[in-house]
Amino acid sequence: MKRRAFLRHTAAFAASAGLPLWFAEETLDAATAAPALSANDKPNIALIGCGGMGRNDAKLASAFANVIAVSDVDAGRAEEASKQFNGAKVYPDFRRLLEREDLHAVINATPDHWHTLVNLAALKAGKDIYSEKPLTLTLEEGQRVVAAVRKTGRILQTGSQQRSDPRFRLACELVRNGRLGSLQHVQVVLPAGLRDGPFQSAPVPKNLDWQTWQGQTPAVAYVPQRCHLTFRYWYEYSGGTMTDWGAHHNDIALWGLGLENSGPVAIVGKPLIEMVPGGFTAAAQYRIEYTYANGVTQTCQSTLRNRFDGSVAPDAEAKLPVHGVTFEGKEGTIFVTRGKIEASRPELLAEPLLQKKVTLYTSDNHMKNFFDCLRSRREPICPAAVGHRSVSVCHLGVIALRLGKKLQWNPEREEFVGDKEANQWRAREQRPPFTYDYA
Repeated sequence: MKRRAFLRHTAAFAASAGLPLWFAEETLDAATAAPALSANDKPNIALIGCGGMGRNDAKLASAFANVIAVSDVDAGRAEEASKQFNGAKVYPDFRRLLEREDLHAVINATPDHWHTLVNLAALKAGKDIYSEKPLTLTLEEGQRVVAAVRKTGRILQTGSQQRSDPRFRLACELVRNGRLGSLQHVQVVLPAGLRDGPFQSAPVPKNLDWQTWQGQTPAVAYVPQRCHLTFRYWYEYSGGTMTDWGAHHNDIALWGLGLENSGPVAIVGKPLIEMVPGGFTAAAQYRIEYTYANGVTQTCQSTLRNRFDGSVAPDAEAKLPVHGVTFEGKEGTIFVTRGKIEASRPELLAEPLLQKKVTLYTSDNHMKNFFDCLRSRREPICPAAVGHRSVSVCHLGVIALRLGKKLQWNPEREEFVGDKEANQWRAREQRPPFTYDYA
């Protein structure tokens, strides 16, 4: 691209994205230098978990790969995905899908409690993985996945796509290069969860293999609200918005802190509202406080507004900002969320970083970064180790909420300090046959 046209394109990109011109130029320079996959080297991929998120991920991936197979325990969803992707072959059991020698990679978009077993099976089968977040259901699962990735040498990209959003990278790069002076506090605000209930059991839909859907979790009667979209509001399958949105925003907090391979040393949390008996079991409103070894503190608190219907909790009093991440230092603050970045003083964003001590990994298309790394074998922007640490912050918060006491954490050993009770929560009992050796 000629320089004049490049500058016009850069200015338009900066204006549309709300980015300073100097950072937009750096971003587009890096994107221009990255090679594109040609039509002749498209790998074959499969989708495991054919809900809305999975089909959207596969649609994005189809620009770089051929979707040749799909799998879901809901036969109706699998058939819909097959039709969407030109008759991709349907496999009721994902393990049979992984036996295909012409399959290079999988997209894992199953519910959270199935992420680890699918990922471990795919790694064992020699497949690369794009795995939806949160990466795991427990702390122990994360350690196993990270070890398996290292052992197999496969590529695993965690679907924490905010790392491929230039606004989040700009915020973190500014913070890590001292633009705010000494960093003192990080505020993470997440959407509130749901607290409906009680719910009644119902007949299992004819297209759904409910026993397999439950996987490693305790067997219960079918309740429609446990399945599909609202599974994330049950502790059995997820951790509420703490692990759903928290895997995104706590990831950015760690990136800005430069602790994406570590974690906090102390955690305390409390629910802000009681859950309805017989209803959703993951905390809907909460406040968690973290302390890091460098003295920086972090709060993680739910908003008043629900992510789906926009309703405001009637008993909430505090006024919190829209969900996102605020970095607070001696020289000012930077707030970033999807579609927006702003600072307490305009020059904090507008002035270029002339001498960078830290230059962060550049990716402006999360799915493309995954497929670029399939070819180069370079580590992706959000590998398993990073995805594990990001959701570990969330898991620690959930454990603190459920135990109701201050916890001390050793991020190097990944264990609670002097607390046998808390350490038992690093893992959960798995219901046979859905254990680590399932595949």
